[in-house]
Amino acid sequence: MPPSVTASTPHLSSGVTGRRLLALARPELGTLLVATVFLFISSGASLVYPQGVRILIDEALNAKNRGLIDKAALVMLAVFLVQGVATAVRFYLFTNAGERVVMRLRHDFFRRLMDQEVAFFDTHRTGELTSRLASDTTVLQNTVSANISMGLRNAVQALGGIVLLFYTSPSLTFLMLAIVPVVAVGGMVYGRRVRGLSRNVQDALAKASEVAEESLSGMRTVRSFAAEPSEVARYGNSVRNAYEVARNRARQSAAFMGGASSAGYIAAVVVFWYGGRLVVDGELSVGALTSFLIYTMLVAVSLGSLADLWADFMRASGAAERVFELMDRAPSIPANEGERPATVEGRVELHGVHFAYPTRPDVPVLQGIDLTVNAGEVVAVVGSSGAGKSTLAALLSRFYDPLQGELRLDGRPLKSLDPSWLRRHVGMVAQEPLLFSCSIADNIRYGRPDATDAEVEAAARAANAHDFIQRFPDGYRTEVGERGVQLSGGQKQRVAIARAVLKDPRILILDEATSALDSESEHLVKDALDRLMQGRTTLIIAHRLSTVANAQRVLVMEHGRVVQSGTHSTLMTQDGLYRRLVERQVVAA
Repeated sequence: MPPSVTASTPHLSSGVTGRRLLALARPELGTLLVATVFLFISSGASLVYPQGVRILIDEALNAKNRGLIDKAALVMLAVFLVQGVATAVRFYLFTNAGERVVMRLRHDFFRRLMDQEVAFFDTHRTGELTSRLASDTTVLQNTVSANISMGLRNAVQALGGIVLLFYTSPSLTFLMLAIVPVVAVGGMVYGRRVRGLSRNVQDALAKASEVAEESLSGMRTVRSFAAEPSEVARYGNSVRNAYEVARNRARQSAAFMGGASSAGYIAAVVVFWYGGRLVVDGELSVGALTSFLIYTMLVAVSLGSLADLWADFMRASGAAERVFELMDRAPSIPANEGERPATVEGRVELHGVHFAYPTRPDVPVLQGIDLTVNAGEVVAVVGSSGAGKSTLAALLSRFYDPLQGELRLDGRPLKSLDPSWLRRHVGMVAQEPLLFSCSIADNIRYGRPDATDAEVEAAARAANAHDFIQRFPDGYRTEVGERGVQLSGGQKQRVAIARAVLKDPRILILDEATSALDSESEHLVKDALDRLMQGRTTLIIAHRLSTVANAQRVLVMEHGRVVQSGTHSTLMTQDGLYRRLVERQVVAA
């Protein structure tokens, strides 16, 4: 079984995670520098205001000079206007840069997911992965956009405010700052705690997403068993678990926020008490005390906001760990590494192949398979369910690597070939083909996005799909719905065949492609498949044995081994598994 995400990558420390979060913003450095200039302007304006209040009280009011009062008010009004404009520009630039950062993060994250081997998706649920892609990156979005802006602004205001506090009254400032170390130590302890809790919250939300995704994607099955109440209850249990974890985090946050807020206001009261005594003793003017109190509140609010932002940053760190762990995971089968031969004949060989699925490593699926399929040969593989037929198809597409043995294409080991190049030369038509939620034409040209409309139509005609497509009001532009829900089984199958025709693979795999169809649909699909197989190396994975009678060779599999090989007529003369399978189907029919 392949290692899990957490086992395949080292655990990220908060320092490493923080540096990587900041590194995400590096391409936006120019925008951020301009935004920082406006940040200093807006923060500077906030710091100028208390000095204006001091001048207004100590000079204008004491002098009873209306002109000076008007002038002071106009200056402060201008300061506030500058601050408002600078704040708007700063917020827009930081937020816009953050949105671009998250856009790139989501794109890179999805690309890394697409690079992972198929075995990875066997061991990770779709709901968990989509939660990381959507929920976790959303948590990061605020951190790398608005929170960076707010954090820098509050830091500048706090530092600038402290400098001006010292300028106004050093003794009062020392008294006020005595409370800061207590809050700082509490913040560090709280930050480490909330980071772990935040990761737990994201994990719990991912579990809930898994349940929802599974229920919604299987809605037909849920509805047919009238299982809606049980699915609602199952999802309810998941979200309740997420709520309990989030409530625990909220309790921790509430305790810290309440303590930090109380400490700030206690400091303000102490400053007001001691400052009042200094005013009475004539050591401090009323205007200076007023400006000092404003600076104190400004610093307290800024430090409180920094505490909030620190909590947000810790929550983002928990989400970032989950995202970066996946982004750092190296796939066991690289998507674009290896040889790219100029030509493909289509000769396939398997030598001593053993295989077990990652989710069931103790259950052997293939046991010592030796097989050669010549270029252009049509070979059918039959056997009971679980015999390993479809596994052969998965190995030929190199969705997995064998545990032992080797597969070769035209004499070259499959492991030496570029997997993406290999898959462009291997086409597969499955029993239940997946169509994407787009038009019929886009589904057909999925393997060849540059195909012309004429080529798409030619492929549809070859697949016996053109006539039913033309009957739709929008023709080839008809939207098929999620997973092709707007089409019948036979129609989906013919669209999938048209997709394979347009791809023009050298090796064709038909994985029980007609077993789920009615007789009329099967006739149309079989006729299309017969045309598609011409001149190609073809492997037919068959359940209904009527589809293999014309194969050049039939392989019979049982318990992961090839137990018989020959033509249909030859195998029918032998007292073996193949004849028993045929006789069972005849009796059942």
